[in-house]
Amino acid sequence: MKLYSYVVKRDFGFAPNPFYGYCTLATCKPRIRATASVGDWVIGTGAKPHGLEGHLVYAMRVSEITTYDSYWHDERFRKKRPYLRGSLKQAYGDNVYHRDVATGSWVQEDSHHSLEGGLSNDANVTQDTGSENVLVAEEFYFFGGCAPDIPNRFQNWNGTNVCKKGPSHKCTFPDDLITAFVEWVRSLGVRGYVGDPVQFRANRA
Repeated sequence: MKLYSYVVKRDFGFAPNPFYGYCTLATCKPRIRATASVGDWVIGTGAKPHGLEGHLVYAMRVSEITTYDSYWHDERFRKKRPYLRGSLKQAYGDNVYHRDVATGSWVQEDSHHSLEGGLSNDANVTQDTGSENVLVAEEFYFFGGCAPDIPNRFQNWNGTNVCKKGPSHKCTFPDDLITAFVEWVRSLGVRGYVGDPVQFRANRA
């Protein structure tokens, strides 16, 4: 079991997407999506500009790995297709990629990652499709703007900090840290969708 840790700089409920009973990581973080396995944990910690450095924005245990085309056609995830004129959680749907049947090229649905008017954002297409994998979690803990403090012991576990500093991610943690961290997350007494994404507040202002 591995644990992947990174900083959630932009929290709109898009990456990850914690809605409709599953937490999914379908865009951004292609290196994590390419290498994570079923049973691994992915955690996102808070960003300093949001006042959430050292806080746990979310944690998910990967229960399934699917591909963009399978994700697009799976009835379980149809509600995660973006609908920009709907509610915030509909507008930030992450089920945005599938291949054109005739050409095999990527289709990027009108979404948070496309350009205004629904035009494809080639930079986002290139980054997102760096891996076709979509990580799916049935066990997840999404705190968003009410992210709890990560105890100090996990920020200095014999010199290892579970929190990533800066861009990219890290996944080289000792087994005893991972075990203890997962136990702490599960001990919080809540599960699933706990709080709204940090940047929902700006959209509602």
